[in-house]
Amino acid sequence: MISKGLNFVKEDRLLRTEKLLAPSILSADFLKLGEEIETAEEAGADIIHLDIMDGRYVPNITFGIPVIEKIRKITTLPFDAHLMIVEPEKYVEDFIKAGVNMISFHMDATIHSHRLVDKIKSLGAKAGVVLNPATPVNTLEEIIHYVDYVLIMSVNPGFGGQRFIPQTLKKVSKLQKLMKETNREDVLIEIDGGINVDNINTVSKEGVNIFVAGSAVFRGNIKENIKKLKEEMKIF
Repeated sequence: MISKGLNFVKEDRLLRTEKLLAPSILSADFLKLGEEIETAEEAGADIIHLDIMDGRYVPNITFGIPVIEKIRKITTLPFDAHLMIVEPEKYVEDFIKAGVNMISFHMDATIHSHRLVDKIKSLGAKAGVVLNPATPVNTLEEIIHYVDYVLIMSVNPGFGGQRFIPQTLKKVSKLQKLMKETNREDVLIEIDGGINVDNINTVSKEGVNIFVAGSAVFRGNIKENIKKLKEEMKIF
């Protein structure tokens, strides 16, 4: 059975009213990684978020292709890879072959952002770019026409478990303004960093579509955590 989340990614149904939860496996127990991913899927997770770090773009190293290939076998959920690596253009094809459905990258990590977006799309995946907390929204003016989604970092990238930076919410409204001005209101907005049950509703009301949560999902009871997060994501 193909999950709703995977259909959402594959069918180009970029409906911005959709609210999707993307657990980040960086916070999972890697001794029980397969089991915890399966539990998250059963509990209603929509996407699996992959934080890929190379120790060069950010001061941390996580995991790569072999891990992705293994976990691809146990879930039909779409894989969303956030590449915190230098020269991402060298590796996107391998990530997509391993089963990644969405790839976001940092524009200062590559020379040709437009070419990289085109390459990701030509390989059948969705392409996104990342805004760090200190990166202004206007840096997207020349790329917004081409991307499928924008990932707004609400912590500084490199480590999990950091506190949410409230000021980053201002970026959401600025991004929405840019999207409207460029007739790209179909672009999805994803947020990553410090998302938990206490702030996810506030973030959701700002118009965010995809919510990355690590510790808030994998610390404690995964099923209960996802249930609470998805309840708070809803806007009544």
